[in-house]
Amino acid sequence: MKDEKLQKALARMGLGSRRQMEEVIKSGRVSVNNGPATIGDRVEQGDEIRVDGRQIKYTAENEKRRRVLAYYKPEGEVCSANDPEGRPTVFERLPKLTHDRWVMVGRLDINSTGLLLFTNDGEMAHRLMHPSSEVTREYAVRVLGEVTPDIARTLTAGVMLEDGMAQFEDIKEGGGEGVNKWYHVKLKEGRNREVRRLFESQGLKVSRLLRTRYGTIVLPKELRTGRFLELDKKDINTLTDLVSLRPRHGTGLHGAAKEKQERIKNKPLKARRADNRSSNSNSASTKPKNNTGPASRGTRNTRNRNDKR
Repeated sequence: MKDEKLQKALARMGLGSRRQMEEVIKSGRVSVNNGPATIGDRVEQGDEIRVDGRQIKYTAENEKRRRVLAYYKPEGEVCSANDPEGRPTVFERLPKLTHDRWVMVGRLDINSTGLLLFTNDGEMAHRLMHPSSEVTREYAVRVLGEVTPDIARTLTAGVMLEDGMAQFEDIKEGGGEGVNKWYHVKLKEGRNREVRRLFESQGLKVSRLLRTRYGTIVLPKELRTGRFLELDKKDINTLTDLVSLRPRHGTGLHGAAKEKQERIKNKPLKARRADNRSSNSNSASTKPKNNTGPASRGTRNTRNRNDKR
């Protein structure tokens, strides 16, 4: 029997969810070995698969190395492969792949910063994002105003937003002085601007938002804005266990590439800053501002001044 069902293979390669791929196949947009594909067709190494006439390189699931990047998104970058307004995107600084593609796990709006995950496994990305998986996201949020005990109870009990009920799993104070105070919040879904909208429902304005955790992966302390680290086998397997995916041989960073990343991570901060300045000599400065509060570590403001959002 051939390796796997066509719709599963297309989803795993990052072209969309399995259900979306079933609709693409139904509409006649997919061919296998020059013949029209149908839902349930199975494919294997060597088959010629085309979507809208474009050939898709198929690699068997157990042969493809599963990779995951942890990226520290700066403010001002959009979560899109291309932006019609010409703004910088989160994909521009990622390493290039041959016959493969990075799939973004969730999103952050242009004014938010923090942890973004990328993987070359579309099925893994889909499961990590799907509401049924209930994967916890954690944020450090600076709020203009005070979250009273009554407001905290309301936000954890549930608030009706325009797209349905939403709630924080947990909310804790994080320090701060004056009218701006920090809070740490957790939720188990990733609707558009959900954290901001929950606070706004109580008359509170979010002035800073930093994602610090996605599932089992915490934003690495040594990671600076606009930089990424590739996860090793152990960290990737904790994510796959979280969404009931089988582990895979050859997963994660290894060999000389892993040794090089470890050397960079273990360099003194001053040396890493020198490397950053050298590698970014033709781009915007990465020097952080002198911020206060729990999210000030390594952050910078790169917001496009012409952006009105």
